[in-house]
Amino acid sequence: MSEAYLNSVRVNREKCTGCLICVKECLVQAIRVRQGKAVILSDRCIDCGECIRCCPTRAMEGWADPLTELKKYKVNIALATPSFYAQFDGNIAASVIWEGLRELGFDTVFDVALAGDYISDEMERYIAHYKGPFPLISSACPAVLRLIQTKYPELVKQVLPVLAPAEAAAIYTRRETTRRLQLAPEEVGIWFISPCPAKGTNIHQSVDVAHTAVTGSFTISSIYGPLTQAIKHVQETRYEVPEATLGSSYSLSWGSWRGELESTGLTNALAAQGPEEVDELLEQVSMAKLSDVRYVCCYSCAGGCIGGPCVAVNKYVAAKNLRVRVDRRRNRENADRETAMARCRIIEDFPASWKYIKPLEPRPHPPLARDFGEALEKMGQLKKLEKEFPQLDCGACGAPTCRAFAEDVVRGYGEKEGCIFLRKKKEK
Repeated sequence: MSEAYLNSVRVNREKCTGCLICVKECLVQAIRVRQGKAVILSDRCIDCGECIRCCPTRAMEGWADPLTELKKYKVNIALATPSFYAQFDGNIAASVIWEGLRELGFDTVFDVALAGDYISDEMERYIAHYKGPFPLISSACPAVLRLIQTKYPELVKQVLPVLAPAEAAAIYTRRETTRRLQLAPEEVGIWFISPCPAKGTNIHQSVDVAHTAVTGSFTISSIYGPLTQAIKHVQETRYEVPEATLGSSYSLSWGSWRGELESTGLTNALAAQGPEEVDELLEQVSMAKLSDVRYVCCYSCAGGCIGGPCVAVNKYVAAKNLRVRVDRRRNRENADRETAMARCRIIEDFPASWKYIKPLEPRPHPPLARDFGEALEKMGQLKKLEKEFPQLDCGACGAPTCRAFAEDVVRGYGEKEGCIFLRKKKEK
């Protein structure tokens, strides 16, 4: 794959103090401090957003489309995800939230949990008939998919080839809206309300579909303020969301890190949350130590999507809100998982994943040089440099480790005297 990486995490240089906290926190060593400011290495970054979470000056920002983009389309549709609903008290009706979105300029809303009912069914059937190596790995988190591409490329064939519910929802609603209103596809804007930068990036540079049906994204945090103000004006409306347009309570639970397992009913499965846990679990899978497990779902954010770096409320508050909403919907269903989800699957021609999904491809880090001989020579230089450094991984050079700095020097992004210990030694 030769196309350049796109990233949704941006550095606000005016706010950045070069404190090195993000450099140390980054799981994939994708950040350096150069000339006193943080720099993101796009070929390494997986857009997990941990740097946004840890930055004390809020210099790391998740990029998203501005709401003014809505003016470019005749019809605008918002994709409301479980993590989005979790930002609001569980007793606030979905109808009120939808009406608030209309106040912001959206024409209608699609409940992504409804798409989750179809995708969960696809997942169950695929796993039941799968004959390859286990465990299969969830494709729900794009940050995890990028981590697999770059760090665990041997696992790409074990990623479950199904659409993310939001993508399936976008495909369906774009098709139906253009057909019903006699519009051209480019006249319809379909917008994802994102809890993290990785999902925004996956719209503009998708790793799992050939051509995304989503137009763009707004972060939850960017629209939460105006939306809560809009909701205050619609609290007394009697607008009702038809039950047929809502997903089941089981798919609604996808907003939390174990919700995917609850939705599919899988038992011989594991779930991991947060970058360190996910990395550890994938390492175990790559070493074939979990072959007796059928499925693993991994979420880069602690708590799942409700814990994303671009949400508006604390993940524990969001978890409580989501649980209340799930329980309320489940009480109305008054049925077991299979019955409740089957009732929601009333669309005969809902998009099937195999028509749109593309295979996940390995995306290893660029070699030290294109020429094999030159790359070997540079590897020798790297090892020699690494031995010269003190192996304290102090970060004063702007890199996370001594080895990472040695690689930067070999690639031409610094001088070895950038190491304060070598500099002091030379001065003596």
